[in-house]
Amino acid sequence: MATRPVPSPVSALTARKTWRTVEPLHGMVYFAPEAEQAYAELGLADRSGYFASRSAPMGAVDAGTVVATFFNFAPPLVHRSMAGVWERTTPTAVLAARTAAAGAALRRMLGDAADSDDVTAAADLARRAALAATGHPEGRPLFAGHAGLEWPDRPLEVLWHAQTLLREFRGDAHVALLLAHGIDGLEALVLHEATAELPIAFLRATRGWTDAEWTAAAERLVARGWLRPGATAEHLALSDEGAAVRQSIEEATDRLSVAAYEAIGEDGCDMLRGLVRPLSRTVVAASGMGG
Repeated sequence: MATRPVPSPVSALTARKTWRTVEPLHGMVYFAPEAEQAYAELGLADRSGYFASRSAPMGAVDAGTVVATFFNFAPPLVHRSMAGVWERTTPTAVLAARTAAAGAALRRMLGDAADSDDVTAAADLARRAALAATGHPEGRPLFAGHAGLEWPDRPLEVLWHAQTLLREFRGDAHVALLLAHGIDGLEALVLHEATAELPIAFLRATRGWTDAEWTAAAERLVARGWLRPGATAEHLALSDEGAAVRQSIEEATDRLSVAAYEAIGEDGCDMLRGLVRPLSRTVVAASGMGG
């Protein structure tokens, strides 16, 4: 007789809610002036700091590897940004600068709360989840690079690093699911844009695609029946089928993220969200990520 599978102690919805609640503590590093300054001191200007710092855990990789793992950035932008990066600095130096900048930015935003007991407790929970994720690196190259890094010493930086791991763990799975549905990087952006969850200007300003490329991607999605007929790059609307496909991908991403959070269970996830929620709200307000 086949053994019945043991139900997961954490639901897929819990995995999504917990990731989303903690994510601002990681995501702020992409907007923080501390990070921009730290990368500039290493000779990395403009977008070079972003691409180098996020890819550095994989070593001194070339632009092609960044294109493959980051997925939805225009290849010409990546190639321009990565040109000569590893001639000016090293992955080790970039990673040290990134962690230091993240800690400095969070301390500026959080003030006295940065070194509170709540941060220490949240760091312990998030670290346990991230360590559980490291047992499942298969098919997750960007996550696997991060998983091999040494952990910071202080709780605030531990919390940031743990969420960085959990973010990349989820992100690599999401990319795999998009590819399984025949969705390329730009089409994924167009589908996301059609939900109106993020400002159009933000997506277009940061990903490097031309207006003509956005239009062509929208037309491909209309042809597949995932955008409503008449949709353009300026006026996007998901069809019922498109909304269902996107929801199925999000839900599958949640399920593929559960393994990390099983280490702390539903109660631990609930506790982590409760500890972090006020911190994340402060960071969103201070960094402007909510606008």
